[in-house]
Amino acid sequence: MNRREENPSCPASCGASTSFFDRAAKTWMAGTSPAMTARTSSSAGLLIRRREFITLLGAAAAAWPLGAQAQQPAMPVGGFLQLTSRDETRGYLPDFHQGLADIGYMEGKNVAIEYRWGEGHNDRLPSLIAELVHRQVSVIVTLESTLAALAAKEATQTIPIIFMQGADPVRIGLVDSLSHPGRNLTGVNLFLAEVAAKRLELLLVLVPGVRSVGYLRNPTNPIFAESETREVEAAARSFGVKLVFFDASDSGGIERAFREIVQQRMDALFVSTDGFLLTHSEQILTLASWTAVPAAYGWRQAVTRGGLMSYGTDFHDSWRHAGIYTGRILKGEKPMALPVQQVTKVELCINQATAKKLGMTVPLLLLGRADEVIE
Repeated sequence: MNRREENPSCPASCGASTSFFDRAAKTWMAGTSPAMTARTSSSAGLLIRRREFITLLGAAAAAWPLGAQAQQPAMPVGGFLQLTSRDETRGYLPDFHQGLADIGYMEGKNVAIEYRWGEGHNDRLPSLIAELVHRQVSVIVTLESTLAALAAKEATQTIPIIFMQGADPVRIGLVDSLSHPGRNLTGVNLFLAEVAAKRLELLLVLVPGVRSVGYLRNPTNPIFAESETREVEAAARSFGVKLVFFDASDSGGIERAFREIVQQRMDALFVSTDGFLLTHSEQILTLASWTAVPAAYGWRQAVTRGGLMSYGTDFHDSWRHAGIYTGRILKGEKPMALPVQQVTKVELCINQATAKKLGMTVPLLLLGRADEVIE
């Protein structure tokens, strides 16, 4: 009777498996000493040896998946730093996640993200960057903050950094050139400072007869403020209007600035695209409404919340590009091989309902070229 007849329930492959163990046991025994061979030459001894071998082989097989699992790479962790808050970015964060998804990454599935929020305080940025460096994240993403990008550059020369900010990254020393970054940084250039002059021009078209414009900016963000101020000052001179500076770096400073704007009878207000001012956009919009001063902003959500007009970068597209670059870095690409993305889409948005409250008529020229008009 063969082995399959001894166990009728054994599948067809069972005989082959038994034969394998027979051969393996005999091969194993072949390497033993003559004395050991003599002691185990009986059928009982051979059965014991075979059971010992099967037990060892089974233990090794059971341990193998655990060892393989231990050798699998851990989920990569990305560090994400934004100057404002999660609430202020709720309209754009999905675009960043979409960019990651375009490259095959989904948060919680194959990538983890450590979030840090500056809450509008530039002085917190270096310590928040230090936390991410200490965490040894795979990539650091700094969005809409010149100071955060510079702080990250100072903190690490090895961790890849993706920035998205408004000052010229070449002028301020983040990269060697837009096409060849040359270091561990790359990202998206928002051209916020460069489009500031055009925003002032559009404000003057919207509010004819303006002789003086108040310029609300944040002195605690000096590098970006210097870049934007240079552009706005040049535009004001070319249009023959007086530009008056009002600095604010906290809530109380914003209130004082508006009191002075009223006292000095400013014809219009130009609000910087600084991240701190974006964080306090509700306060600025409320004060602009109370004081009935026509104001121009650099971010679209100001108009959707009652602001008169905005002219600036399409942030949705920029956040998605930042997500794409983050995914490419996680895939293994080097920042120096990824050219700095340059924003090509700039949006003009006008709130016609607010214009009517201010007793203004929006010129047909602006209505025709506006990307969005809120009635």
